[in-house]
Amino acid sequence: MSTSEELAGNLNASTRKEERKVLAGTLVGTTIEWYDFFIYAQAAGMVLASLYFAPLGTENAGLAQIISWASLGISFLFRPLGAIVAGHLGDRLGRKLMLVFTLILMGVATALIGVLPTYAQIGIWAPILLVLLRILQGFSAGGEWGGAALMSVEHAPRDKRGFFGAYPQIGVPCGMILATGVMWLLTTVMSEEAFLTWGWRIPFLFSIVLIVVGYMIRRAVDESPVFKEMQERKKESAAPLGLLFKHNWKEVILTALIFIANNAAGYLLIAFFASYATKAPADGGLGMDRSAVLLASTLAAFGWLVFTMYGGILSDKIGRIRTFQIGYVWVLLWSVPMFLLIDTASIIWFTVAAFVLTIGLGLSYGPQSALYAEMFPANVRYSGVSIGYAIGAILGGAFAPMIAELLLGRTGTTISIGIYIAVLSVISLVAVSVVKETRGSNLRVEEAHQEYLRSHPEAR
Repeated sequence: MSTSEELAGNLNASTRKEERKVLAGTLVGTTIEWYDFFIYAQAAGMVLASLYFAPLGTENAGLAQIISWASLGISFLFRPLGAIVAGHLGDRLGRKLMLVFTLILMGVATALIGVLPTYAQIGIWAPILLVLLRILQGFSAGGEWGGAALMSVEHAPRDKRGFFGAYPQIGVPCGMILATGVMWLLTTVMSEEAFLTWGWRIPFLFSIVLIVVGYMIRRAVDESPVFKEMQERKKESAAPLGLLFKHNWKEVILTALIFIANNAAGYLLIAFFASYATKAPADGGLGMDRSAVLLASTLAAFGWLVFTMYGGILSDKIGRIRTFQIGYVWVLLWSVPMFLLIDTASIIWFTVAAFVLTIGLGLSYGPQSALYAEMFPANVRYSGVSIGYAIGAILGGAFAPMIAELLLGRTGTTISIGIYIAVLSVISLVAVSVVKETRGSNLRVEEAHQEYLRSHPEAR
């Protein structure tokens, strides 16, 4: 072997090693972040209404549950702020720094919820402090996804961006598997009284261990090569947010609209399904066994993981837009039949309903990192994808469980919830169909900048 061939082999081996570190860092980090977020979503549907919104619960259990769902949604209102701060600093200081910061912030907020006194112990301060910690979680989540998505996509070969970008995406179902699995284990081995008294705190405190693991992995990941190139070429902007809203406001709006249906349907799967299925019929639920429902939800999350990864891979072959379109048509067609199956109160049909939904969720989520990264120029990319994602989360999943609860109470039928998801699916389907196919576009700074100027002459 010649010296040049040996050097090339060593370079390729080094590149592959770094790629594996990036994929591991984005996957583990997003899994931990979303575990923290989903643990709250699970608890909001099971215990928080009675423990932190007690006065409402004594008068009206349904209203207490609605307020509990609202506390889940409040944090989404602060995602854009987190996205703006982390996006601005990520475009200026680097993707890696923001990833570590958001991971630690999310973990601290989650662990503190695990030791927070209840309403019976400190009165009105309990729900106030709970909401403040939720705000910290929302701020953290707003900056988390954009950094993880760009770290994976910007390290990827051009023909594998969908595949690489699917890794931070599967952090969502992985986080759901971990969160729901922990809840299932606790509700299986503990009595109902013990779980409501102290057992529900264990998943929140477990976050401390996960944060240490995630920090060690993310610290070892190199900075994004595109950001390094920006630094070398001094292309970073003194005011990337100003440039973003001046030249890319249409892309921000489209990324938000593209996300709303997936996020809303996803949060019904994550939180509302289990709450609705396990509540007593007198409280408007189906009265199903909690452990069985949590196990079914965990199995559905595995489907979400598989189809999300497949969605990323498929988008490298047939394009981001076509993959999204298939996914949203699937969700649209399944929205109403899904609830008809759930309402049978059969654990088998509940599992089928949730699992089939994950096919559409995966296909409309797997390509997201690659599509969003390819829609923005490098110097505002972190800000653009983060803010668009955060706004989409507010319009989609933030209050989806609360809206579902209100629709159920007002109409008395879950078909109204299915229609709600179907309408959002149409909106997201139209939004993604407006976008020109991005697969194969150049993410490197100089070439991408020239392409951007050709398509946006007003920015010259």
